[in-house]
Amino acid sequence: MIRPIPVKRDLIDTHPTAEITLAELPLRPELVGEEPYGAPQLDVPHLLNVNENPYPPTPEVVADAAAAVAEAMSTMNRYPERDAIALRDDLAAYLGHGLTAENVWAANGSNEVMLHVMLAFAGPGRTALGFAPTYSMYPEYARDSHSRWVTVPRRDDFSLDLDAALAGIAEHRPDVVIITSPNNPTGTSTDLATIEAICDAAPGMVVADEAYQEFARVGTPSALELLPTQPRLLVSRTMSKAFAFAGGRLGYVAAAPAVIDALRIVRLPYHLSAVTQAVARVALKHRSTMLAQVDALRAERDELAEWLRQQGFRVAESDANFVLFGTFPDRHAVWQQLLDAGVLIRETGPEGWLRVSVGTPDDMAAFRTALTHAVGDPGGTTMTTTTEENPR
Repeated sequence: MIRPIPVKRDLIDTHPTAEITLAELPLRPELVGEEPYGAPQLDVPHLLNVNENPYPPTPEVVADAAAAVAEAMSTMNRYPERDAIALRDDLAAYLGHGLTAENVWAANGSNEVMLHVMLAFAGPGRTALGFAPTYSMYPEYARDSHSRWVTVPRRDDFSLDLDAALAGIAEHRPDVVIITSPNNPTGTSTDLATIEAICDAAPGMVVADEAYQEFARVGTPSALELLPTQPRLLVSRTMSKAFAFAGGRLGYVAAAPAVIDALRIVRLPYHLSAVTQAVARVALKHRSTMLAQVDALRAERDELAEWLRQQGFRVAESDANFVLFGTFPDRHAVWQQLLDAGVLIRETGPEGWLRVSVGTPDDMAAFRTALTHAVGDPGGTTMTTTTEENPR
């Protein structure tokens, strides 16, 4: 007879699981001391820290999405369509450039797309290379896929230095190169000639991360134009930003069919839920409505950048829906003062800089008022406008 192990009743009453600290767990060595990604999610009137589109879907889109979810629920006892072919067809039609579903892969946000890329093409003994400062998640993708992460510094204006890039590629021989254009957190775009030169020099895969491409100035070309001549190029996009679909978690990438097949090898089975596929297709069907505010957000961005310059701040040239500005001896103190005024922005990027997402006119008015109160006289001691290069 198996006898039950005695358990102290008071322990169960107060602690539903046995107590243990993170330090006592047998974590992988590279995870020791790490913390989960976490941009603050706070309940304040003006949320300007994670580059969301501030305009929610219209009632018509909401109604169509609700109907699509109801239809998906009728077969929720079955697994979703594993490779999301219909959704990939819709995404290809949106991108144009003669692409088909065979050229497109989709996942839960561009974060999962990028992890798929790293799992397929980087990994143990391999190297991924980016251009700093850049998106803070790239080192985590490398860490999680047991890849080595190296960076090449950008110029002082945050543009990509082609000579430095080619030298870094020659030195490190990376298996994956990531070019973020427009770049996060700076908003800086990279021209196609530079991307093409990097593709020609790179021994492995090259990713053009275009999460903010819809916000680029009219006429700014996409790296999609290079796909016919660059077989190892991937162009990553997301519906989280311009599409006002951050809660939908849908990212996608365009590449040669063989590249897409490689990503399918490392994806988990049934990784995109039936609901995600259904509502993403509704958003694409209503693309003109979902993207209706992009022009207004571009104009608001340019007005914001100009206003910040007039106040004496350094401002990075931006093709995204955010602006990086500075510099501050104590940026956290300024961030906190804005938060106390109900305005949440992002403390990210090079030391001394802050990033603000473009919001509604009301959001921008609140930001201007709060920032003016926080820094006082731009010539005073709270802010510095030196032109020296900031630490990377």
